[in-house]
This record gives sequence, C-alpha cells and structure tokens, in this order.
Amino acid sequence: MNRQDAEKIINEYLQPIFGFALKRCKNAHDAEDLSQDIVLRAFRALLIKDDIGDVRKFIWTIAHNALSNYYRDAAKSVIGVSIDEVAEVIADPDSMLADDDNAGTIRRLQSEIAYLSKLQRKIVIAYYFEKRKQADIAKELDIPLGTVKWHLFEAKKELKRGMDTMRKTSELKFNPIKFTSVGINGSIGTKSCDEFFRSALSQNICYCVRNEAKTVNEIADALGVSPVYVETEAEFLEEYGFLKQTGDRYIVNFIISEPTAELLTMQDAMYKKAAGLFANALYDELTNSGILDDENIFCNQMLPNSTQEKPLRDKNFLLWSLIPYIAAMSGEKLMDSTITFEEVATIRPDGAHNIAHAAVVPEEMKLPEDYVYMRNWCGPYYDTNVEHMLWKVDTEWSGHRIGVNQYEHEVAERVLSLYEHEEENLLSKEDYAWLSERGYIKFWGDYDGNFKTAWQVVVLRNKGIQNKLLAVGEKIKAKYKDEFDTIKAPYVDAVLNSVPAHLRKLKEYELQFVFHSDGWFLCHCIVALLNNGKLKPPTEEQKKALTTIILPNS
Repeated sequence: MNRQDAEKIINEYLQPIFGFALKRCKNAHDAEDLSQDIVLRAFRALLIKDDIGDVRKFIWTIAHNALSNYYRDAAKSVIGVSIDEVAEVIADPDSMLADDDNAGTIRRLQSEIAYLSKLQRKIVIAYYFEKRKQADIAKELDIPLGTVKWHLFEAKKELKRGMDTMRKTSELKFNPIKFTSVGINGSIGTKSCDEFFRSALSQNICYCVRNEAKTVNEIADALGVSPVYVETEAEFLEEYGFLKQTGDRYIVNFIISEPTAELLTMQDAMYKKAAGLFANALYDELTNSGILDDENIFCNQMLPNSTQEKPLRDKNFLLWSLIPYIAAMSGEKLMDSTITFEEVATIRPDGAHNIAHAAVVPEEMKLPEDYVYMRNWCGPYYDTNVEHMLWKVDTEWSGHRIGVNQYEHEVAERVLSLYEHEEENLLSKEDYAWLSERGYIKFWGDYDGNFKTAWQVVVLRNKGIQNKLLAVGEKIKAKYKDEFDTIKAPYVDAVLNSVPAHLRKLKEYELQFVFHSDGWFLCHCIVALLNNGKLKPPTEEQKKALTTIILPNS
C-alpha cells in the first residue's frame, strides 16, 4: 500500500485508537504511549501489505496485540491490572488474550475472587461473570442497591491488593501432613472421627492452625488451595467443635501431638519402669493369692486337657483380661482429679461428648530397638445398660477392632442384652450365631435337643469380686505412688512445654490419667509380662474374646 493511503487510514483511526487505549490503561500517560505504539505498528504493516480485505478488523487486531503486550509488561510487576481493565475477558480465559502471556494474569485475577468474602464473591460473580444488573443483584440478595455498589468498589480494591501481593505458601502445599492416629476420650455420637478428618484438606487445615489462629485466606495461602474449599471445611469443623472461631480467625480446638524422638524415648522409658513395677507385682499377687479360682470370676475358656468331670480354667486367658482392667480402673482415689472432664470436653451436634486427639509422627524417626509400639490399639472402651457394663480393650493380639462409632455402641448394647436374656432363656439361632461370630460365646449340640452354650469372655458376677480385684491394684499403686510421681514429673513438664497455650488445660486433664486409665500404661503392662514369660500369647481361637469383661453396673 502506498504511503498516502496508509496515512489516510491512520488519520481516520487516531481518535478511536486513543479512546481504546485510554479505556484500558491505568492512566492517560500510558494510554498515549499505547496509542502511539498501535499507530506505529499499524502504519508499518499497511505499508508492506496490499491485500487487506477488512481494514477495520486489521487495525483492531493490531490494537489488541499491542494491548496484550502492555498487559504482559504490567503483569511482570503484578501492577496495573484491575477488574475493570479486563472485565470483558475475566469470565472467559479462552478469549483472544488466552494465547499470550497475559492469560496467566487473567487467571490469577480469577483466582483472587476466591479470596473475597462470601457476599462480595456472590456480587462479583453475578455482575462480571453472569452480566447481571446491579439492581437485580440487590433484589435477589435482599440488600440495598448502594450496598451492592459499595461491595463492588471494595472488591476491586481487594482484588488489586491481592494482585499486588505475593502470597506466602507453606511447606504444607508441597508436603501435606497425614494424621498418624486419631481418637477420642468420651462418648461417641452418630459420626465417626473418619467423617471429620476424611480428607487431607481437613487434616491440614487443623494442622495449619494448631498453634495460632488464622483467617480462611491465610490458611488457603499456606495450603496453596482456593479459600472457597477451606471456608466450607473450616465451617464444618467449627460446627462440630474441632476448630474454634474468634472473629474471622480459626484455631484448632483439640490436641495434635507432634512427638519428637527424644520425647517418645522419654515416654517409653517412663512407662517401661512404671509398668514393670506394677504389672509384675499384680501378676504375682493374682496368681499366688488364689483369687483366680474364685467362682465369682466366671469364664468358660478351658485348658486343652480339661474335662467335664475336671474343668481346668485357662488362667492365662483370665489374666489377659484382668490385668489391663485392674491397671486401668484401680487407684482412682490416688489420681489427681483437679480438672474435670466437663471442663475440657466438647459437646458436639451429633450427640458426642468427648475430647478428640490426633498425632503426626514423622515416617523417619530413629527410636530404640526395644521401643514399645502401640499397634491397632483401642480402649479402654466401655458401654453400659442398667444392670451391666461391657469393658474391653483391643490390641495387636486381639482378633477384631472396636471401631469408634455409633455402631460399636449398638453392638455393646446387644451383647449385654443377650447376656442377660441368655442367663434364663434360650436365645434364637440368629442371636447365637451373631454372638459366636464375634467370639463372645461357643455352642454345641442340637439346638432343639442336647444344646449347650459357654460364654468365652470374662464375667465378674458381683460387685464384691469386682471391688476385691480393684483393691489389689490400688494397694500396689499406693505402694509405688511416690516412685510413680517421680518417674512421671519430667515427662509431664516436657509434654506441657510442647502444647500450645490455649490447649494446656486440656493436656493437663489427660495427664491426670497417666498410669491409670491410660492405653500406653496398659500396653506396657502386657508387653512387660510377655517379655518375661509370665503372660503367654493367646491362641488363635481366643483372640476374639480377649481382654473383654462383663461386670455388674450397680
């Protein structure tokens, strides 16, 4: 194209090009620079082309390409791109700018919308994405039109601030934690712990705010995820008491333990020493006193050489149940019970009333070769009805797991009900099959003829024998109380120093149970007796009924 024709075309578009630039640039100075760049590019292109079919389309293609370069240069410093400047493309990342470097800026601007408040997010999406009128938005949200306008104005400022900020992610974005264990102390509700900590997101949200309160946006930044997902999960966890909200900030409301090798080694040594003293003294007293022959301790687990004329009860099986029970339940008078359960437990909407706890233990941790691990442990667990209690512990030596949920409560209730009914009546075939499958009972013979049953769990027939057994444990704990306190003191100090200040009272409550109803103590008692050969491993047939006791409730 000759120079005269090219100049004529450029002169026709000078004012529209400047208007185009002025609308899209952050200031008039930038608009002048951009319009000059567009004019120069267009003039040079016109001089070398003779076959331009649609001049208008040609000019505006050059203009948009120049604008793309302007946005790209501005985006390098993350300055100058506002929601107004790219309103026509913010809702469409696949638009004409999506093929150049500015698409990243557009997408980032879109992601920043997730950091707005719920109301601002709704208004921005309705106005910019759904192209709805402000008056219609106000009517639907039942707020004044002026409020809609104000929120749009504030949203623009927030989006600009977000674009100008380098968001700080934590290591959790690339290396999320996973709870090594989760449990509760107290009564269960209709939901299990798995439902609350069902995902990596829920676990990492809690972990992120274990020491200090953070906003949804701060949590999202740390995890490198959209605040929209954090917001929903945090509200759910707060509703059920696992997070506590103050203003717009959340902080964890249960203890997440992060034990070090040093702390675990200290704990292991403490329990080894205390359990060695208690368990051996208890074993010797139970086996030497003749109390295991008391007819009020009932169990139909018999030795292989037993006969109907000469039934020989399996005392090793009895000890598997009695030693953990006495270790857990004896010596309550000796406990420090300054802090009550009601002071620190959480009442949850699903009917639960409990204290939750979780642990995060590094995969690579060097511990002593003789370190005692608590594998597949649950309990002490108990459930009651009017007349009886079912008390049990599940361990690595058991044949089944308890499962901390409403279903286990229903199982316990049914076991107690069937036990009471079976004392005087024949149960149905289905009930016997159900009990047998779970190891509570054995039966043989024809159901309609010579039919016999035998309960396999330990039964304490009355309060007298129950109190007699617990008195043995209390006597031993009283004997070693001063020594136990000395053994425990350094560990208590170390644990409390590792707990956030807002959860210190909760941890102090839990530490009251050390060497009492304390799973680690029970585990070490069993291991101590297995290691010295006093306690023998259970047979495969005995595992389902192991460490389970039915006892009077009143």
